[in-house]
Amino acid sequence: MTISLDTLTIPGHIHGYPDLAFGGYVAGMLAARATADTLRVDFRRAVSVSTPVVLTAEDERASLLAPDGTLLVEASPSVLSIDAVPAPSLSEARAATARALSAPDRWVTDCYGCGVACPPGRGLRLFAWGVPERRVMAAAWTPDAGLADENGELLPETVWSALDCPGGIAAWIYSDMDRGALTAALTATQLRPIYAGSEYISHAWPIDRDGRKHTVGVALSTVDGDLCALAEALWIEPRQS
Repeated sequence: MTISLDTLTIPGHIHGYPDLAFGGYVAGMLAARATADTLRVDFRRAVSVSTPVVLTAEDERASLLAPDGTLLVEASPSVLSIDAVPAPSLSEARAATARALSAPDRWVTDCYGCGVACPPGRGLRLFAWGVPERRVMAAAWTPDAGLADENGELLPETVWSALDCPGGIAAWIYSDMDRGALTAALTATQLRPIYAGSEYISHAWPIDRDGRKHTVGVALSTVDGDLCALAEALWIEPRQS
């Protein structure tokens, strides 16, 4: 049994909604410490940026706690019950990204995942949009070197971040999810390394809707169609006041 305990602060620029830590990044932090190949990360309470938190890890499990011990996020071994739908072609993914960047009504511009205002290396700059005649969001994505380690490989925090926003956009477009929804759970596995400077295809698709709950799938593939990472995400709309 191996137990580790670290106090850390998530930098202020790594947010989705203002002041809230980006869900995929938080999930990837836990994935980097837990040893299971596939993890389910459950978000129990909001995690703020620029605020100390405590990360604990014990073999296949990891948790994020507030300084007073309140459980914020927990990761545990899991299995994925979905298969990736066929990935769009690279030309389709590039065209989808071009449409995303030309959309006039982007209401969030500084999101760590999909914010156009984030400088390279300070955000993923992963811009997904719909593929015509398919219920699939897609993006062509070349990770910046500022997101990688000294060997050019993306850390789990970045890989899991890339599995976050596209699913939310798929739920908004195809399942009529309300704005303000949050990632409640993210189950994912990484199958092969992902490197800065190489182009990848991201795609996401709706799976199910149950009231305020939206389930989506998200995948990252090489331009040749080899699957690099796969996730199933649960998004939940806020309760109506």
